[in-house]
Amino acid sequence: MILYAKAFGMRIEIVIGILLALIVILAILLIMTFRKLLDMNRKYYTIMSGKKGKDLEEIVFTRFKEMDKVKAMAKRVSKEHREAKAHVDSCYSKIGLKKYDAFNDMAGELSFSLAILNNNYSGVVINAMHSKEGCYTYAKEIIKGESYITLSEEEKEALKKAMTVEDEIALLTTPIEDDSYDI
Repeated sequence: MILYAKAFGMRIEIVIGILLALIVILAILLIMTFRKLLDMNRKYYTIMSGKKGKDLEEIVFTRFKEMDKVKAMAKRVSKEHREAKAHVDSCYSKIGLKKYDAFNDMAGELSFSLAILNNNYSGVVINAMHSKEGCYTYAKEIIKGESYITLSEEEKEALKKAMTVEDEIALLTTPIEDDSYDI
C-alpha cells in the first residue's frame, strides 16, 4: 500500500510543484530587478564620472548662481516698485469739478470749485467765484478727505466727485448684463 503525504489538504507532490513554480517566478523577477539596478548604476556612474560629471556639477552651480542673481533682482525690482508706488500715491490723480453761478445776477456758471487729490485723498480745493467786479479765488487744504476750514456746498460736491472718481470710472467700464438677449 502506498501512503501519500498531505500538506494543506493536498498531496505533497502538488504542493512541491506549486512551490517550485513560485521559486522560478521569483528567480525571474529577481533577475529582472537586478538587470534594472545594473542599468541604473551604469547610467548614474556615466553621469557622475569623468567630464560629464564635472559638467553636471558646473551646470548645477551655475544655475544656483543664476537663481541668486534672480532673487537679488527680484528684491531690487520690489524695492523700486514700492518707491514708484509711493511716488504715484503722492501724485494728484483724482479730480472733481463743480460749476455754478455764485451770484444771482450772473449766468453761465462761470464760477467753479475744483478738488485735486492724491491717492491718500489729500490735496486742495480751489474755489473761483466770478462776479461783475472780478474773480475771487480761494484754496483750502484737504488732508485725508477732510478740510479743517468749512467747505461750501459746491466745494463739498467737488470733493465728493474727486473721492469717487474711481467708482464712476468702474461703473462706466463694467459690462452691462442684459437678460433680454438670452436664448
